[in-house]
Amino acid sequence: MSEVEVKKTQESLQDRLAQVVELLQRQRVVEDLTHRQEGPHHDRVENLVHRQNLVELQRKLDDLHSADVAYILEALPLDDRLTLWQLVKADRDGDILLEVSDSVRETLIADMDDHELLAAAKDMDADELADLASELPRDVVHELMETLDGQQRERVRSALSYDEEQVGALMDFEMVTIREDVSLEVVLRYLRRLKELPGHTDKLFVVDYDGVLKGVLPIKRLLVNDPDKKVADVMASDPVSFHPDEDAYDAAQAFERYDLISAPVVDKNGKLIGRLTIDEMVDLIREESENEVLNMAGLREEEDIFASVWKSLRNRWSWLAVNLVTAFVASRVIGLFEGSIEKLVALAALMPIVAGIGGNSGNQTITMIVRAMALDQVSTGNTSRLMRKELAVGLINGVVWGGVIGVVAYLLYGSWSLGVVMTAAMTLNLLLAALMGVLIPMTLARLGRDPAMGASVMITAMTDSGGFFIFLGLATIFLL
Repeated sequence: MSEVEVKKTQESLQDRLAQVVELLQRQRVVEDLTHRQEGPHHDRVENLVHRQNLVELQRKLDDLHSADVAYILEALPLDDRLTLWQLVKADRDGDILLEVSDSVRETLIADMDDHELLAAAKDMDADELADLASELPRDVVHELMETLDGQQRERVRSALSYDEEQVGALMDFEMVTIREDVSLEVVLRYLRRLKELPGHTDKLFVVDYDGVLKGVLPIKRLLVNDPDKKVADVMASDPVSFHPDEDAYDAAQAFERYDLISAPVVDKNGKLIGRLTIDEMVDLIREESENEVLNMAGLREEEDIFASVWKSLRNRWSWLAVNLVTAFVASRVIGLFEGSIEKLVALAALMPIVAGIGGNSGNQTITMIVRAMALDQVSTGNTSRLMRKELAVGLINGVVWGGVIGVVAYLLYGSWSLGVVMTAAMTLNLLLAALMGVLIPMTLARLGRDPAMGASVMITAMTDSGGFFIFLGLATIFLL
């Protein structure tokens, strides 16, 4: 899809969201008016108007893809979201539940009874059931498992046995397998007998009679080669494959690196047990990116933008408390130099510049380091070189931009010594920012924590306190 087509799709989706919001607002207005009016046909009029609005809303929903309905549900306040959710046809509930974010899915599931949940989950594949099982009531999961056949039940249990960050939790069990000793013509006839191919089927998996993976047959090779050729002569015998206990994010990077659409998952004996598909990898990369942004801001989990005040408070309070402590420390650092600030008022005007530039520089360094760590580009062998490089960048930036602000300070206050102090403080604080920008994520990773967790909060605290101390300390020593 081209950029223009993507833009048109997005604009169309925004238009439809606006139309849904307008219909919901119109329904509320009309209901309010009919409530105020009294008459012999009041109830009939109110019911008719209510039905007309609901029918129009339902027609809008029926025209939308499940992912688009999920987008609209996420963009609505809770009351409107649940009103719209009740209008979704039952046979689409499962698809939409899989598309919405975890926090929004929680509100939708809470509005459904056990019968509705069972109906929504009955047509899901094993991997989809495994994704949803952790959020369903236990009795619903138990009843759902009893409705599955033996193979499906075993597949769901297998997917649930892995952590959500492992390949086994994301693998799909729907795939097409063939033998290597048959001709391409036989394979083509076999495919024609199938009702449909599993989604994202770009290759067929070649296995022996024990189910051991021997290679893959890309669909394009199947179509362009002579039908009389054997599968063994055409297949790729060294495909990229994964084990179920591998890290899912490493698999996602491999998908990006090798431009994969699907890939086999094999056990320790080489037996084919499932496959990974590009849609799961894209979702994983998007979720990882969102979590990284949230973690850098100190948020513990994804938050429904229309969540209750209490839920939002629980998600945000911890790092605000840390921020409060660090802000208090910074204020005490300033308090140590109250006498200096009283004697030279210019210090009060200039010290936020040193702290602010240090915080920005530190955040740049942390962003680069966290990204490099996510891509496995940081190792014990290159840590010292990385540290030297970031310190060199901090030093040059400090001298250049510190010199600029030093000249500005001289022009404003007529004191060359104040300009020199400003330059020195800026340089030292940028060196501190570079040092902390490397050490903070690496220390968090060594402690087994997410390197991005609260990193921006910590670096800001360090550069604020450090910047105030360095600038006011130098000013006290050399100016006063």
